[in-house]
Amino acid sequence: MKIALMPNLSKQNAHTYTVRIIKRLLELQCEIFLYAKYRDYFDIQAIHFYEDFSDMVRECDAVITIGGDGTIIHAAKHAAAAAKPILGINLGRIGFVAGLEIDELDKLKYLISGDYKVENRMLLKVTVHTGAEEREIYALNDAVVSRGSLSRMVDLSVSYTGSKVTQYRADGLIVSTPTGSTAYSLSAGGPVIEPEMRCMVLTPICAHSLFSRSVIFGPDEKLSISASTRDGEGNAYLTVDGETSVLLRERDVIDILPAAHSVRLIKLKNKGFYEILNEKLSERRI
Repeated sequence: MKIALMPNLSKQNAHTYTVRIIKRLLELQCEIFLYAKYRDYFDIQAIHFYEDFSDMVRECDAVITIGGDGTIIHAAKHAAAAAKPILGINLGRIGFVAGLEIDELDKLKYLISGDYKVENRMLLKVTVHTGAEEREIYALNDAVVSRGSLSRMVDLSVSYTGSKVTQYRADGLIVSTPTGSTAYSLSAGGPVIEPEMRCMVLTPICAHSLFSRSVIFGPDEKLSISASTRDGEGNAYLTVDGETSVLLRERDVIDILPAAHSVRLIKLKNKGFYEILNEKLSERRI
């Protein structure tokens, strides 16, 4: 089996754990692929280093990330584009999307034998229209429209299938996938959604309203959001999965809809969603 490894070496002990994982996979007769930028970190002759990241993902059978949820979220979009399944090994604090903890490496044998489940997780396709230009970004967790550094509210207009839904005065809005419903959206009072469902969850952040609640939208149409500030200075931002930020100007429009492709998460354990939810989000983990 050909495995593309994507480690986050900024994590504590990540290098040591990555070497341990490589040795375990080699024992299981796997071929190991790594991006060329890691060549100086791993002096293991059996590793195949790739100069082109996309080629590495395209030629593997599965992707394994070593880090936290952020590592998985970043790598998952590349894996999804190449229709490759992805397994996250958690080195972080919560690791809600991860399929294994670092002390469960004995279960890697089930990956090789094919004794695992694949969960299909919806991605959001986020298109920012800025005048004559368009920018597409994909989200596994969420797209957040929020105010800038100054403590002031943003006026947010929301429409669905071309019809106006509502207008908010708030610190911002979160549009999350079911996967992202247990992340920022949950902290803002949003509902927990079964991860393999296909829907979009709109949750306002600190809305100036007595009757502000989350709204769940179907997967077949698009949400459109525009943001403005009272002074017209365009002090609002779009942030996608906490890693991509776009400054929004007056009259910019954001279209959000489910992407055509999905993330295929490898699950090697037989735990149900709610068992994992309670385990990962308990006070001792947070």
